[in-house]
Amino acid sequence: MVLKGKRSNEERSSDPAAQEMLIRADELGISTAFSRAEDMVPCNIGGAGMCCKQCGMGPCRLTKEGQVGVCGATIDTIQARNLVRAIAAGSAAHSDHGRDMAFTLKAVANGETEGYVIRDVAKLRNIASLNGIKIEGRSPNDIANDLADLYIAQFGQQKGEIVCIKRAPAKRQKLWRELGVVPRGVDREVVEALHRTHIGDDQDAVHILKHAIRTGLADGWGGSMMATDISDILFGTPAPLLGQANLGVLKDDMVNVVVHGHEPTLSNMIVAASQDPEIIEYAKQAGAKGINLSGICCTANEILMRQGIPAAGNFLHQELAILTGAVESMVVDVQCIMQSLVEIASNFHTKIITTSPKVQIKGATHIEFDEHKALTIAKQILRTSIDNYKNRGKIHIPQVKEDLIPGFSHEYINYMLGGTYRASFRPLNDAIMAGRIRGVAAIVGCNNPRSKQDYLHTHVTQELLKQDVLVVETGCGAIAAAKLGLLLGEAGLDKVGPGLREICETVGIPPVLHMGSCVDNTRILTVLTQMVAEGGLGEDIDQIPAVGLAPEWMSEKALAIAAYCVASGAYVIFGGASPISGMPDRVSDSDVVLHYISTEGWEKLYGGKLEFINDTDEMIRKALEHIDKKRAALGLPVYDPARFGRSGDTRMLEYEKLPLAERRQKIYGTAAD
Repeated sequence: MVLKGKRSNEERSSDPAAQEMLIRADELGISTAFSRAEDMVPCNIGGAGMCCKQCGMGPCRLTKEGQVGVCGATIDTIQARNLVRAIAAGSAAHSDHGRDMAFTLKAVANGETEGYVIRDVAKLRNIASLNGIKIEGRSPNDIANDLADLYIAQFGQQKGEIVCIKRAPAKRQKLWRELGVVPRGVDREVVEALHRTHIGDDQDAVHILKHAIRTGLADGWGGSMMATDISDILFGTPAPLLGQANLGVLKDDMVNVVVHGHEPTLSNMIVAASQDPEIIEYAKQAGAKGINLSGICCTANEILMRQGIPAAGNFLHQELAILTGAVESMVVDVQCIMQSLVEIASNFHTKIITTSPKVQIKGATHIEFDEHKALTIAKQILRTSIDNYKNRGKIHIPQVKEDLIPGFSHEYINYMLGGTYRASFRPLNDAIMAGRIRGVAAIVGCNNPRSKQDYLHTHVTQELLKQDVLVVETGCGAIAAAKLGLLLGEAGLDKVGPGLREICETVGIPPVLHMGSCVDNTRILTVLTQMVAEGGLGEDIDQIPAVGLAPEWMSEKALAIAAYCVASGAYVIFGGASPISGMPDRVSDSDVVLHYISTEGWEKLYGGKLEFINDTDEMIRKALEHIDKKRAALGLPVYDPARFGRSGDTRMLEYEKLPLAERRQKIYGTAAD
C-alpha cells in the first residue's frame, strides 16, 4: 500500500490512546513509524517481487515484457526465490526461539539455571508420552532432560522426519509423505531454502515453492510447536485470568519497566525479580511506590496469559510508550524491535536495554541475559531501571485501558467444554455441525503502519462475530481485540450472532479467545487437529469450516506462518499488498506465482491456499464464503442466523423489565395465580 500525503491521527490509528500519543509526537516534532510510513515511498518493483538481489550481477529489475535477469532468471523464478527466502527467514526466527527454549529446558533439568523450575509437570509428562519417552517411575527433571535432548536433535537432524509431525491428522501426514514435504530437520530445511535460491541453483518456480512448504512445516510443526511446548512446561500452561491492555496501564508513581520482544525466558524472570521484597524496597527508596511491569508485542502476550502482567500495547505501541515520558526502561530481546527506539528515547530519560547475544542496537545499554544467572541479571536490569526513576521529566500517560481475559490454551478449551471428567471438543464440533457456530476464524499477525492501526483486525473480527463465527486470536491481533474490549465475556455480546452468543453464555467464554503469542499459532493447529479427531467435521484440517486471516501483516514470520497453515489445509487471507503481485498490466503473466499459491497450485495439492486481499469487505465475504463452502461439503445445514433465536441471557434481561405476571407467563408459559 502506497500512502499519499500526511494522514490525520484518526486515519493512522483506531486506538484513542495511540491517537493521543501521536498528537504528542507531532507537538514535540518526533517521527514515528506512522509518519515515516508516509514519508517512505516503497519501491513498486521490489514490492511486486520483480527485483532480484541474489548476486553481484544485479540488482535486476524485470519491468519489460520478456525481460530476464543477467543470469537468465525469469520473473517466476525470481518471485518464487524471494518468497521462499522470506519464509525461510521467518521460520528461522521462530524456530531459533524454539531452539533457545530447548537449551533452557535442558539446563533446568540438570540444575544449571537460576530461578527456573518445571511448573507444568502434567504437560511435560503428556508431551514426553507423545514422543515415546518413558515417564513412569521417573522424576520430572529426568523426563525433561530426555525431552530436551529429543527437541534439540530436531534442529540438526539430517534424515527422517521431525517428531511433531506425528501430531497432525493421519490423513494429513500421509499427504505430506506422498508429496515429499515432511521436514527432515528444522535447520536443514532453512539452509536448503537459502541454498536452492542462490545464484545458479533451483530455477523451476513450482519446485522452489514446494520447498517453501517444507520450510514452513519445519517451523509450524517443528520449531514453533516445540517453543510452545517448552514455554508451557517451564512457565505453566495458560488458563484464563484477568488482565489489562493499552498505554493506560503505565503508572505515574511507579517505576515503569516495559518488556518487549518474544522470549519468555527473559520476561518471566523479570516478573519474578520484580516481586522480590529487596527489589521492591529498592524502588521505594528511589521515591517510587513500587515496580510496574508491562509488555509490548509477543512478550506482552507471554506474560499476560500466564502472569496477568498488563499489555502496554502491540507492535506499533513500542514508540508511543516511550513518548509518555513515564517509561524508565524498555527491555528488549529479539524480533519486531524498531531501531528508532533509541532515537526516540534520547528525547526522554528512558533507557533502551538490549539483552540478547543476537541483538544489539547502537546507542542502547546492553545487559546480556544468561539463563544460568537469570535471576541475578533480571535484578540487575531492574536496579538499572530504578536508578533511572530520578531522571524522569514531564509525563503524559493516556488514561485509556481495557480489561481482558487471556489464556485460552487448547488444553483449557478442552477442559472448559466438558470439565475435569468429560474434557472434550465434542460440544464445539456439535455447535458447528448444528449451525449455532457457523465456523471458526483465526485472526493473527502484526500491525502495519501503512494501514490504520488495529482497524482491520477489529473490523474483521466484529463482522465475523455478527455472523456466528467463533474467533481465536494470537499476537498483535489479539492485543488489538483486547484494546477494543472484545476479550471479555460480557463485552459486545449484544453484537454477536445469536448462536455464538448462546454458546458463549452457556460455556462462559468471550466471543474472541486469546491463544497467545506468534509461536502459539501452533495451538491453533492443535485445536484443529483435535476437532478432526473428535469426529463429524471430516478426516482432515482442510475439511473444517475454518479460515485464517492476517489483516495487517508485515513480517517474514507471517509468511512462514501462512506457509505452514496452507500446508496443513487452511485457507489463509492476508490484508494489504502481495510481495509477489507482479505487474500484469506491464508484464503479462508476471503474477503466475501469485496465482499458483492462491488457486490451482497449493489449493489442489494441500487443500489450502494463500490470498492477498486489499478490500476489508472482500476479506470478510471470502472468509464467510469459504466457511459456507466447507459446511456444504460436509453436508451440514445451511447457516441460518434466525434458527436459534436470541440467547437466554438477553431474553431474561428483557423479561426482568416486565410485571411479575407477564414475566412468569413468558418464562414458564403459565399465567400467575
